[in-house]
Amino acid sequence: MMMDVSNAKKRILELSQELNELNHKYYILNVSEVSDYEFDMKLKELQDLETQFPDLALAHSPTKRVGGDITDKFPKVRHNSRMLSLSNSYNKEEIEEFIERANKLAGRELEYVCELKYDGVAISIIYENGTFVRAVTRGDGEVGEDISANVKTIKSIPLSLSGDFPELFEIRGEIFFPLHKFQALNASRKAQGEPEFANPRNTASGTLKMQDSSVVAERELDSYLYFLLGDNLNIPTHSERIEKAGSWGFKVPSEIRNMIRKCGSVEQIMEFIEYWDKARHQLPFEIDGIVIKVNSIQDQEELGFTAKSPRWAVAYKFKAEQVFTRLNEVTYQVGRTGAVTPVANLEPVLLAGTTVKRASLHNSDQIEKLGLYLGDTVFVEKGGEIIPKIVGVDVSRRANSAVKVEFITACPDCDTPLERLEGEAQHFCPNRYECPTQVKGRIEHFISRKAMNIDGMGNETVEQLFEAGLIQNAADLYTLKEEDLLPLERMAQKSVDNLLQGIEASKQVPFERVLFAIGIRYVGETVAKKLARHFKSMSNLLKADQEALILVDEIGERIAQSIIEFKSVPSNQELVDALAAHGLIMEIEEQELASNVLEGKTVVVSGTFNTVSRNELKALIEANGGKVGSSVSSKTSILVRGENMGPSKLKKAEDLGIKMLSEEDFLSMIG
Repeated sequence: MMMDVSNAKKRILELSQELNELNHKYYILNVSEVSDYEFDMKLKELQDLETQFPDLALAHSPTKRVGGDITDKFPKVRHNSRMLSLSNSYNKEEIEEFIERANKLAGRELEYVCELKYDGVAISIIYENGTFVRAVTRGDGEVGEDISANVKTIKSIPLSLSGDFPELFEIRGEIFFPLHKFQALNASRKAQGEPEFANPRNTASGTLKMQDSSVVAERELDSYLYFLLGDNLNIPTHSERIEKAGSWGFKVPSEIRNMIRKCGSVEQIMEFIEYWDKARHQLPFEIDGIVIKVNSIQDQEELGFTAKSPRWAVAYKFKAEQVFTRLNEVTYQVGRTGAVTPVANLEPVLLAGTTVKRASLHNSDQIEKLGLYLGDTVFVEKGGEIIPKIVGVDVSRRANSAVKVEFITACPDCDTPLERLEGEAQHFCPNRYECPTQVKGRIEHFISRKAMNIDGMGNETVEQLFEAGLIQNAADLYTLKEEDLLPLERMAQKSVDNLLQGIEASKQVPFERVLFAIGIRYVGETVAKKLARHFKSMSNLLKADQEALILVDEIGERIAQSIIEFKSVPSNQELVDALAAHGLIMEIEEQELASNVLEGKTVVVSGTFNTVSRNELKALIEANGGKVGSSVSSKTSILVRGENMGPSKLKKAEDLGIKMLSEEDFLSMIG
């Protein structure tokens, strides 16, 4: 029985408040009051109510955290106050000079605040009447990009506040990638044969610039906010402002956890620096130094700025940790796509709090650049890179009999001669369909969580089944029987039942994930969705030529060529046919059109909208017979124009004489 509007409104408000409070306690205070299941059930109830009563959904509902907005372009926004970089210092003498200079300008000894220098992405967020309004990147310091849709997915950043907050203010801080989340992402990419990301900071930056906020939400970025600006704040010191922001619901540096400290002397500042130079390795995120600020806001204003940085703050940068050890051996790993990566096997050595046994050598060019010999004494660094790397060689310690490291010429797994394509940094094994590592890698990718997500099966199981001769490709999984599995080691009745049930359940996985699971090179999760929605079925996709493929939104020549190559191999067609015969979903279920009012028309959506989201607008275009365009061109029939639309796109539409409709006019047009 459907709930009436009055009760629905009351329940939506109750659930929103409760979920916001639980989010705050979990992500800010590290307090878990309910189980994940109970939280998810409450969130699902709220989502269902918002679906039934879309007009009652709150602007900053907890359901917005999952993301989903697609942004063609990030609008440019001018900062109210410049976001400048800090000048850097690297030793005690430079800190002494900074303190002496600031005290001299002020005419007295000042109080300072030390806090961690987070290795992330600077962000500025505006709040009005306790509600999140806009989040903007640093940009060039004067103008940044509005990435609000992506920042809203970060659960440690509140969408609404509590307490005695000002009517309008700005808060700045840093968004970063938690180390365990970054490592899990790289492990997933490695299992899928994709290149690993170099470091958390660059990956956080790239994530925040992604067009699909649902992908940003999946990566679970985090933040600390530490600088409060605004007129009439009436809070005289930086440390008090941090404390006040924490009471409104922000995740701020904690004095209890020694993340921020008031200091009156260089000795106290250096004590804080020396403590964190060692203790930083215990943090669940990366820092690259300490920031020292004048505590008094009035003193900050009087000291002012240079052209590039404030005179009232300085950053102390930690030195990248470096040790030397012996290079014992270079081995080679083959990925799912056939990419061959050299790995330096080292004499174990302690570096940045962990024992390092291996370091990445990336490719043959890196080996040649370093001029490595087996047995060399090498310098290993773990600075911005999460994976240690060799940065130099002590040639003076090299033995006369040392043998130069030469990049291999054949695959270490199948002995096929390696190839290096023009423009590629890596060598590849071309024996894609018989090389054991590549075959197993594709099956491991097929069963992975974001692909077919087969319960009861992991990489070890794939290895076991492959070695037993039971599977040679993904389709063979669907031929497995109980009598095949029970004789295997570690395969008791319950394990076998779970595995077979997981394989059977995977037949319900939607087409876009099946397409991703098949493992066409360069066809990642997002590209698979676009291809599935455009071509509607595997049959249509495999019939498409290169020209038809390139017409798809964000599909370039490299992806198109990869698909052409995939379908030219007979065994790939056999695999697709076998998967279809086993009952996997190979097409998107066609929905009955609401109308054909947009039939034959290409509609482009640009700007921000109030009544419906961009995704909903695109769904409405398709539901009424139209095609969603990615950019304005001579083929565009209609431009649905929202607020903050880019001036270049607007001018192009005007020059081409394209019909432009407001959000209201478009919704009226389709009824």
